[in-house]
Amino acid sequence: MSGESVGVDLAPITDDDIGAVAAFLHQHLNARLSADEWARCAVPPWSVDAPNHGFLLRQGDEVVGAYLAFYSERVVDGEPRRRCNLAAWCVLEEHRAHGVRLARAMLRQRDYDFVDLSPSGNVVSLNERLGFTSLDTATALVPNLPLPSRRGVRVLTAPHDIEAALTGDDLRVYRDHRAAAAALHFVVRVGPDSCYVIARRDRRKGLPLFASLVHVSDPAVLARAGHAPYRHLLLRHRALVTLAERRVAGRPPRLSRMQSSPRPRMFRSTALEPRSVDYLYSELTCVPW
Repeated sequence: MSGESVGVDLAPITDDDIGAVAAFLHQHLNARLSADEWARCAVPPWSVDAPNHGFLLRQGDEVVGAYLAFYSERVVDGEPRRRCNLAAWCVLEEHRAHGVRLARAMLRQRDYDFVDLSPSGNVVSLNERLGFTSLDTATALVPNLPLPSRRGVRVLTAPHDIEAALTGDDLRVYRDHRAAAAALHFVVRVGPDSCYVIARRDRRKGLPLFASLVHVSDPAVLARAGHAPYRHLLLRHRALVTLAERRVAGRPPRLSRMQSSPRPRMFRSTALEPRSVDYLYSELTCVPW
């Protein structure tokens, strides 16, 4: 029997494993993030009673595969629910046959809703076989033009201004995510009304020229703000184009066009409706690819 398929052990990722898993992901998944950055990204800034940080594969003392997870406790239609975000997944080629073991270990955890917000390649078809449903991710490409802001529109970026502008759930979400490595926070004020936005820098075809909207608290206010939020992403974060999913941001502004092949996002749950699946408390806020 080949030694390549012998002695590959599966285990939860514990706090003590973070360093080894981070080094593995730096070397084999995304070298743009240092091992230290991967280690910081793998532990989310919000408070949650998580059973693990995902699962890993080991052969002897060597990590040969890893599947990160981000856990959170959410309230959906007034009921508390536990959520598991399936995040970075990497298995060495010679051990690829063991990759599905990582997915099945994750999904064997009971009483969780599962979301996979960045499946790629054959992961989409694997997820379908495992019972995942695809979300409607129709996405507008918005050019981040330096157009003048409408009268009465302001974009708040200073932490103390954001805190002062937010209340209730929005303030809680901000405090949970303000230290998340990939999250870009700002508040759009249109007259007396506010919209809290979380965006992230993104890549397409290897080019770091994009931003994506991860969370929009009030799409109607965002629409009334015109191009001010997109001007902000250009001038502050050097993003030339914003990807604005309709399910996140609502109606796109003028001059935008729909993306021909938006990225897939998927979920598996016995209770959640698509409308209840958002992108908070996930790798989209924590991992700056």
